[in-house]
Amino acid sequence: MSNEDESLLVEDKDHEQIQAEIKHMSFEDLQKLKEKLGSKVYNETIFGRKNKKRTVKTEFKRENKNRPREMSAKKPVSRCNEFTRVKRAMYRDPRFDSLCGTFNETAFKNSYAFVNKLRENDLTTLQKELQETTDPKVMKKIKYLIQRLENQLREEKRRKDKEEKKRQEKQQLLESVKQGEKPVFKKKSEKKVLNLVSQYEELKNTGKLKKHIQRLRKKNKHNDRTKLRVDRTE
Repeated sequence: MSNEDESLLVEDKDHEQIQAEIKHMSFEDLQKLKEKLGSKVYNETIFGRKNKKRTVKTEFKRENKNRPREMSAKKPVSRCNEFTRVKRAMYRDPRFDSLCGTFNETAFKNSYAFVNKLRENDLTTLQKELQETTDPKVMKKIKYLIQRLENQLREEKRRKDKEEKKRQEKQQLLESVKQGEKPVFKKKSEKKVLNLVSQYEELKNTGKLKKHIQRLRKKNKHNDRTKLRVDRTE
């Protein structure tokens, strides 16, 4: 027998003794006793203490550690539930990330110089396919790709020539400074004229000068027409 059960038996015996003594008391004495003890204590003394329900704490166990824990439905749920935060994956763009260093155009071009060789090989392959095919749709598509590759190679060649000219100008300035001469810097207008001359020589050597002049005439004619329309509306 547990200690709690023994204490309950003792309380029951005391209650029986109190009931035996109260039987011989008058109603007036009982009323005075109630006023003296109070209603709550009087009722507990006369009628016995309240029977409190014994709550048995149930322990929820998991059959497997990977299963979720079973919780009592009577226990209120906290408003701030604890949950495991998942780390968000961080993606970095090397073009805009300072951790990847600064962009060096010269180093980039040198690293990807093989792309131009691939373009030249593709251009040779497309030219062969153009000679062999007879389908008009395929021919149109191949011509478009050839024109695109030629423009890319031409632009890359212009960029290299421009860088080479800048390098030569810097070299000439350094040599003039070493010889004790005053360096002479070219104006923008002079550089523009030199670029036009070099472009003219390039078009003349490749046999595309006539086509280029026709394109410029057509462009200027279109601009003149547009300007006349604007003047008339005003």
